[in-house]
Amino acid sequence: MRKTTALAVIAGVTIALTGCTDSDASSPSPEAGGDLRKVRVAALPISETAALWGGIEAGIFRKQGLDVEVLPAQGGAQAIPALINGDIDFAIGQPFGPFRADLQNLGVVIVGNYASSYADGDDINAVVAPAGSGITRPAQLAGRKVSVNSLGAAGDVTIMAAVEKDGGDPAAVEFVEVAFPDAPAQLEAGAVDAAWVTEPFITQLRERGDKVVVEPYQAAVPGLATLTTMTSSKLKDSDAALVATFAAAMKETLTWAGDPANEAALRQAIKDNLELPDAVADVVRLPAFGWELDRAGLESLAALAQKYRVLDRRPDFDRLIQQQ
Repeated sequence: MRKTTALAVIAGVTIALTGCTDSDASSPSPEAGGDLRKVRVAALPISETAALWGGIEAGIFRKQGLDVEVLPAQGGAQAIPALINGDIDFAIGQPFGPFRADLQNLGVVIVGNYASSYADGDDINAVVAPAGSGITRPAQLAGRKVSVNSLGAAGDVTIMAAVEKDGGDPAAVEFVEVAFPDAPAQLEAGAVDAAWVTEPFITQLRERGDKVVVEPYQAAVPGLATLTTMTSSKLKDSDAALVATFAAAMKETLTWAGDPANEAALRQAIKDNLELPDAVADVVRLPAFGWELDRAGLESLAALAQKYRVLDRRPDFDRLIQQQ
């Protein structure tokens, strides 16, 4: 696998490094009418974040005594330093950030799932190439530049698995780090030959005539978790009540997001937080939202990462996964 430096990287998490004051140390009791506890959560600016935005708008977190501020991150890995430093409380991102943090014993834990891909049918992430590129199958990605939002994460690992499954050389794919929002422009400019993107960018690229080459999660680990919820082991140990409260609010939020009766509110959250035409926001495919982690799927992903030498060893899943 060849890697190049980022073509375009949006700011990971824009946070004033002020830390938390002593007054932040205890969680308020909503029943007692205390002030709301400020909680900072890093999340990607993509349509999957609609559940979090929608849950906040629906008052689910306020009901638990939490005032949630969502901060934009390019990927889970980029949020890890802020998480460890205590500049954010939770992060939602691909599982590779916590995988790598665990291998370095940095004290990051996955406390719940957030969203998962679909085992069959149209998925929520895909490799897309221009219609005239001649790239129509995964094996043809070998020797090409393919963008992913984070190098050495679920995107390139599952793409390599799809390429190998189709008879191509996974080591010959040249991965380039490009933030999801920048991928359509880089693809159009010819800076990359194909782009791994999630929604809403799949829908946008299809509408301009680009073609889906492969849905790599389905080729590698069908139904794989796309986003997980993580925190620091320090926060989990020092403020277990806050972590439990946030977990309860997230579980309720993801249940709410999975209810078809709330789809209109979810799509409105996309319109309110992403600069998308209504016609796109109304049709983008949403993931399977859910709080319960699929440990077997995450272990399969880690095994593929070892196979392709993205990880040199297996994370300690007993330490890493702390389902709330």
